[in-house]
Amino acid sequence: MAAPVTRVCPRVWKLCSSSFFKNTPFSNRAHFHLSVSCNNGLLVSLYKRGVLKDCFPEGAGQVQLPLLLQSGSQTVYCGFDPTADSLHAGNLLAIIGLLHFRNAGHNVIALIGGATAQIGDPSGKTREREALPADVITQNESGIRESLHRIFANHELYYCSDPKKLGTISVLNNAKWYKGWNVVTFLSDIGRHFRMGTMLSRHSVQSRLKSAEGMCFTEFSYQLFQAYDFYNLHQLYNCKIQLGGRDQLGNLMTGHDFIQKKTNEEVYGLTTPLITTSMGDKLGKSAGNAVWLNRDRTSPFELYQYFLRQPDSSMESYLRLFTFLPVPEVDKVMEVHLQDPGKRTAQKRLAAEVTKLVHGKDGLESAKRCTNTLYHSDLKALEEMSDVELQELFREAPFLELLLEPGTTVLDACRHIQAIPDGPRGYHMVRDGGVWINHQRTDNPEQVLIPGNHILANGITLIRVGKKNFYILKWLNL
Repeated sequence: MAAPVTRVCPRVWKLCSSSFFKNTPFSNRAHFHLSVSCNNGLLVSLYKRGVLKDCFPEGAGQVQLPLLLQSGSQTVYCGFDPTADSLHAGNLLAIIGLLHFRNAGHNVIALIGGATAQIGDPSGKTREREALPADVITQNESGIRESLHRIFANHELYYCSDPKKLGTISVLNNAKWYKGWNVVTFLSDIGRHFRMGTMLSRHSVQSRLKSAEGMCFTEFSYQLFQAYDFYNLHQLYNCKIQLGGRDQLGNLMTGHDFIQKKTNEEVYGLTTPLITTSMGDKLGKSAGNAVWLNRDRTSPFELYQYFLRQPDSSMESYLRLFTFLPVPEVDKVMEVHLQDPGKRTAQKRLAAEVTKLVHGKDGLESAKRCTNTLYHSDLKALEEMSDVELQELFREAPFLELLLEPGTTVLDACRHIQAIPDGPRGYHMVRDGGVWINHQRTDNPEQVLIPGNHILANGITLIRVGKKNFYILKWLNL
């Protein structure tokens, strides 16, 4: 994560672009920044962790911004367009960035783009987003708001030693301040401050203009709306810092220029790096399937397993980026991990920290129970699982509720749920050991189901036929 930035932008200060950084060991770079100003500890910490990538305008990260942060509590915002009903793992770094600022006593705003979601951000997109109906955006906004509040609450509960020192949190929706605008007034009052040449020069615009599909005017105008959001938050909340993914740099620059023209005041933009896997895919997305932050889309077990499967080569940077572990503790985790990588010590710590942040301790315990049940055939863990956890773990498995009749056999149970064929073939499948009940192979079709053995204390019988075909029985009259 410490490689020098190669993109050329003369107005942007690169956190790691100087020749000094290219030739200086990672551990010594913080000292260099501290020598510029003794008041920039937060920025140094975030740079050292890899959470920050770029700062705008040029040079501000060395003197002006550190002094501003040291002068008193500031307001930092980051936007999230509700294009889905949940945020995903790719959004997590921006949220963590806000939490670092809040932990340092600064106020943070998570801005949900109820209005800008109707426009569509072209940044990082190869084609135009499909237009979303208003009711879908409203539903998505509700899901994202729940994500944000939950993660903010978990951070305060599990990762903050003194909540009184935390800055405030506001979760806003930009649809609120666009209700009073009409298109003529907006273009007349706001649009006149933007130059076409500058807007056309943005990378997000250029890449789309050169594509076969091109770019519609609606997407092209997105810059205006994001710039106005920054301006409005500056006016209402004295917000002087915008945080966004690295693909948002052009939008951050547009907002900075607009505010300077309107107010002659200085504001700042900070970007987080875009994290990709070893295959070049954005983190949190695999074969088009995002790893979501809401439980109804991605369970705590699935989130835990996603980070548990990350490669050794990513561990040190991911522990710095996605956890709040002090850097010396990250170093200790890596030292233990490297002694025996097969134990996956770093992956387990990463998965645990991320799951606890997103879903709390209950979510982490749920993820561990599911892991022990599925991969370690842990009967005690299976017995402690709730119905919700079972359905999350075995998403494709039928979940059936039945009344237990006296004398019900293994064969009866399997046939009730149509897990085996009727007739002799199904009987032989059980007799030949093709059926497991609660992780135990059974070969007696006539075996009567026994509570405490075939039926667990939570009223569950987990049946597996073959290697991957699971069935969940919930007995109702125990």
